[in-house]
Amino acid sequence: MPRFLLTIATSLDGYIACAHDHAPQEWASAEEQELFFRDVEAADWAIMGRNTHEAADKPHRRRIVFSSKISGWQRPTQLWLNPKKLTPADLVAKVCDTHLLENALILGGTRVHDWFLLHRTIDKVHLTIEPVKFGNGLNIFSSQSTRNPVQTFLDLGFKVLSDRMLNAAGTRYLELAFSK
Repeated sequence: MPRFLLTIATSLDGYIACAHDHAPQEWASAEEQELFFRDVEAADWAIMGRNTHEAADKPHRRRIVFSSKISGWQRPTQLWLNPKKLTPADLVAKVCDTHLLENALILGGTRVHDWFLLHRTIDKVHLTIEPVKFGNGLNIFSSQSTRNPVQTFLDLGFKVLSDRMLNAAGTRYLELAFSK
């Protein structure tokens, strides 16, 4: 089974965006973006929902895009799937003829995060908390019961492996793992 890394940027009040078309590159720090692209480059495949894909379409990147309306290979590097009846192992089988899926990067949004949480396959989390507040928006998970992004993961059984400040503005970066 591949390793699944969730990389995520949130506001101080625990939102991943104000709306579906509110891309992190509009509000995240340069330091967050540098770490984000490090994760992207290290991944065999990135997995995301349609809105996340459309916010930053990259034709040359290997992507699995979750969609209830479109399915099949849309480009030689991009497979669209309805995740409703799939498991993480199915993802591996669907792309193995194109490129092995050993290190998967989960990019979001909320329903994609929910799917991986439901299947208990989020091995590690790279969480960046930017010093901004949105007031409302898209949650990390549908079941999120707190506005504190770190507490959201702790409540779900993750533990903090490291926690550091990225810049003088107060951008915080944490690595978390699921406690098995």
